[in-house]
Amino acid sequence: PLVESGGGSVQAGESLRLSCAARDRFYVTNCLAWFRQAPGKEREGVATLDNLGSTTYADSVKGRFTISRDIAKSTLYLQMNSLKPEDTAMYYCAAGCSAYGGSWREGKRYNYLGQGIQVTVSS
Repeated sequence: PLVESGGGSVQAGESLRLSCAARDRFYVTNCLAWFRQAPGKEREGVATLDNLGSTTYADSVKGRFTISRDIAKSTLYLQMNSLKPEDTAMYYCAAGCSAYGGSWREGKRYNYLGQGIQVTVSS
C-alpha cells in the first residue's frame, strides 16, 4: 500500500523530493521511515518520523534531508538537498509498526515497504 515517486538523476548539489503515497492516512500515523540501498551495500535507515512528529536522521544525511508527512494526503516525504554522489541508491519508504519493535533502522520494525525508487547523483 506504499508507492514512491519523485526519484531521478540529478547533479551533485541539486535537490529532489521523494513522495510515498499510502492507501489511506492510517499508514502515515506512526512507524515511518525512509531506507536506501546502494549496489553492493546493505540497506540503511535514512530517516524516521514518529507519531509525535519527532525525527531522527542518519549522520550521513543530517542537515541535508528532511522527513515529513501530510496526513490529509496520506503521504510521506523526503526532501533531499545538497545531494552527493554517495547518496545514489534505491530509496524505499516504510510504514506500519510490526510486532517486532526494535530500532527504527531495522526493516522488520515495519509492516509495509514500498517498491523502491532510484536516485542517481552524478558529480
